Amino acid sequence: MSNNKKLVFSGVQPTGNLHLGNYLGAFKNFVSLQKESECIYCVVDLHAITVFQDPKKLKENILETTAGFLASGLDSNKSIIFNQSSVSEHAELGWILNCVARLGWLNRMTQFKDKAGSDKEKASVGLYIYPNLMAADILLYKATHVPVGADQKQHLELCRDIAQKFNNDFKSKNFFPLPEPLIQKNISRVMSLRDGLKKMSKSEESDYGRINLKDTADDISKKIKKAKTDSLPIPESEKELEKRPEALNLLNIYSDITKTSLKKVLEETKGKEFSYLKERLSEVLIETICPVGKKLKELTSDKTYLEEVLKKGREKASKKAEENLKKIREIVGLL
Repeated sequence: MSNNKKLVFSGVQPTGNLHLGNYLGAFKNFVSLQKESECIYCVVDLHAITVFQDPKKLKENILETTAGFLASGLDSNKSIIFNQSSVSEHAELGWILNCVARLGWLNRMTQFKDKAGSDKEKASVGLYIYPNLMAADILLYKATHVPVGADQKQHLELCRDIAQKFNNDFKSKNFFPLPEPLIQKNISRVMSLRDGLKKMSKSEESDYGRINLKDTADDISKKIKKAKTDSLPIPESEKELEKRPEALNLLNIYSDITKTSLKKVLEETKGKEFSYLKERLSEVLIETICPVGKKLKELTSDKTYLEEVLKKGREKASKKAEENLKKIREIVGLL
């Protein structure tokens, strides 16, 4: 590991059926970050159980997410890769931070309102307080930077508030660093191919709404061909895309995967029909996603290897977590 002072932490929920949104919104970025920073990547299985999970399926999903990390190019010798529940300090610090965070702060979290829906009385307490556990995940390692999408920015702000309050309450100036967000220059949200206003999701009914990482070249080609667009040609300015979410989504995906600015993509494609863009998008997606999918299939069939990667990661993470929690317990006054 480098001696760079920047320490990056991020977690991905093991919800299964990895798709293009996971790859472009997280995995691809993680791989870039490991080249320049010390990185800790966690499969956040304790977050996953805030809504009921089939235990057998959860175990499979933890391994699949680990395989997704590796298939995308993460190196377990460069980055620490482990699952959250295997390091019990996450849960212990989560409880300590529950006692630091304020109810009013949690009441402002918009994601809970979205996920709990109209009947929030039936939501689990875990779903309500999970931003505190997310803060514990980050602060346990004294991470300085966290890659976040638009939907997690509010949680990182809460994490900073909790860190600041802990430092003030316990007169431990600068004990916890206030983690900075790392926001991707390009897109961090990949939308559904059937509805440009909804995030690409594994829970969407139609499989045509997403590109799965295990999709074949034929699957990808069919899905992009059927992706929803409008009848207008490709415009020349970003402003004209404001009321065309499906068109914007396809152009954004193309821009991100080819590492070309949206402005440049529009210059190259303006006035053309969407069939032209779809053909080019299919080609670059097949070129990028199929090798990842092939590696993912190979890795998911080798359960022993994946468990070994998690075990090695757990040992490295535990060492850091134990050391930091020991100091936190002393600060708080726990024996």
